[in-house]
Amino acid sequence: MIRNGVFILLLLSGIMSCNQDTFIDTLDKSALTDATIWDNAQNADTYLNNCYGDLPQKSNQPDNLDSFTDDNVGGFYYTSYNWKKGKVEAAGGASGSIWFGTTGPGQLEGWATLYTKVRKVNTFIQRIKENKSNYSEDWYNKRLDEARFLRAYFYSEQFVMLGGLSVVTEPQVRQDKAEEGIYVPRSTFEGTFDFLINELSSIVSNGYLVVKYNNGDTDAGRATLGAALMLKGWLQLFAASPAYNSSDPAVPNEDGNRNLQCFATPEQDRWADAASTFRQFIDTWGHKGSGAYSLFSPMKEFWYEVNEYNSEVIWDRQQVPSIMPNTFGIYGGPVWIHNTYYTWGNYCPTQEIVDEYQMANGLDIDDPSSGYNDQDPYTGREKRFYDFIVYNGAVYKQDWMAETDTIYTAPYDDGSIINIDYNIDYMDVNYTGYYYKKRLDNLHSPRNSSLCGMNHVYYRYAEVLLGYAEAQNEAVGPDASVYEAVNSIRQRPGTDLPSLPPGLSKAEMRDAIHHERRIELVFENKRLFDLWRWKTAEINLNKDLHGILPVNSIPGENSGTWTYTILGLYYPHVFTKNMYFNPIPQDAIDRNDKLIQNWGY
Repeated sequence: MIRNGVFILLLLSGIMSCNQDTFIDTLDKSALTDATIWDNAQNADTYLNNCYGDLPQKSNQPDNLDSFTDDNVGGFYYTSYNWKKGKVEAAGGASGSIWFGTTGPGQLEGWATLYTKVRKVNTFIQRIKENKSNYSEDWYNKRLDEARFLRAYFYSEQFVMLGGLSVVTEPQVRQDKAEEGIYVPRSTFEGTFDFLINELSSIVSNGYLVVKYNNGDTDAGRATLGAALMLKGWLQLFAASPAYNSSDPAVPNEDGNRNLQCFATPEQDRWADAASTFRQFIDTWGHKGSGAYSLFSPMKEFWYEVNEYNSEVIWDRQQVPSIMPNTFGIYGGPVWIHNTYYTWGNYCPTQEIVDEYQMANGLDIDDPSSGYNDQDPYTGREKRFYDFIVYNGAVYKQDWMAETDTIYTAPYDDGSIINIDYNIDYMDVNYTGYYYKKRLDNLHSPRNSSLCGMNHVYYRYAEVLLGYAEAQNEAVGPDASVYEAVNSIRQRPGTDLPSLPPGLSKAEMRDAIHHERRIELVFENKRLFDLWRWKTAEINLNKDLHGILPVNSIPGENSGTWTYTILGLYYPHVFTKNMYFNPIPQDAIDRNDKLIQNWGY
């Protein structure tokens, strides 16, 4: 597989837009030049593998996208803290760093990074077309569509952040092009969307790529037909949503910014298009088709290295221990384990997400029949709560730990150790009374995070089912297929929730699907885009967030009776309409006066 090659710094004068660490097949690179790299498939693969190395390492940033939502509280020293104060800038004092940054959510992926990646892929596409006779037809067809998929994926990552993009499909070389060929204006929201959907539809229709790779396959990590169809469905779901596909879009569609951040004309049929794509996935390669993709169980083991490329994984980013590790575990999870400092403490669920978890009987905690007791709040909850939330008094055991520990989040201060800070002015402490443990490495101590090789999963089959349910409900209402899709998530072995009650209205089913997406996909970098596309960020992110204060009647020993009090957090909660999109960097506009800034910046 791609990850089993050598991790090198590939220096190819004239064909690389920048030097980039990557992982590639073993090959003597010393003789590679701009002329010889396209001589044969092995040499050309070296270049394309370098493009795969550009896939974003979303597990390797301490300020991940969930910190920009109502589900998680990160540190006061991150971009997410500034953003939640309403501070986001295109120029002037703007900083793109995660440390006190002011350019908005993006995990260090932005305009300049996008076009560096796109130029490399465009170069690959152009050069293999020019040298097609050097390759077998099978290799050429597969690698061309792999490159097209990578380009679409890179574009899609910024499309959901910025709206309409400058769509460039060939390398831009200044000496070969007139000024109009270098300075490309932004396409409209619809134009960018159509380009991406047409590219992905073509890749799927061609059928040159494999449907799915399994663990141990030689080419595991390359693009697949499943990844292309999933990305198409996600983009259709995103674009069909109220923020972009309504008469009242998320940001005003004013004359100076016409149609760059929404469709010119809203169309209800866009929901049906998304539903059709997800249905095609389900019926062709999903549990109603070949079965190449299906739900994996138990979900708490989904991310384990031993389970890479399991039945639910659609598209991931390979990580390699030591040379390209997954460092997610060092940034969050319990800070203190067995009285030893381990993590930065960044993954602190809010009371809002904790309250979203249902009881084991499938009822919401505010239902009088649920059995919920606010002074015994962690008894009788659904299994996903215990799988992924560390609460006060939770038993904690990872495989790397010799002994089980009990995690307490009650305030504790011995003069040198502070384990929780509701005022959010200490580093590396808990902020809410909870920790996440979802996606943490089970095998290696956070102190040895360089040994973690857990792949970062971008898309999984549960998103196909939830995407279908949402789109189909919006298109035709809560028919039997909508129930089936949602209930398959709820009744997955290891989740074991009751099915949804029959007879839900369209609006009630919409609420149920929104709830299910929030819980099932929590802490997978999905919530921010849901808040944006549903146009609910202006509601949810303008509210105070909460944590919990546990107090024991015998403090220090924790052997008495616990009482629990909900506390408001000293955390900013400002969201203005322009924050539905990031700004275009001002320096990009300064270089290319054909670019139009996003509304409100």
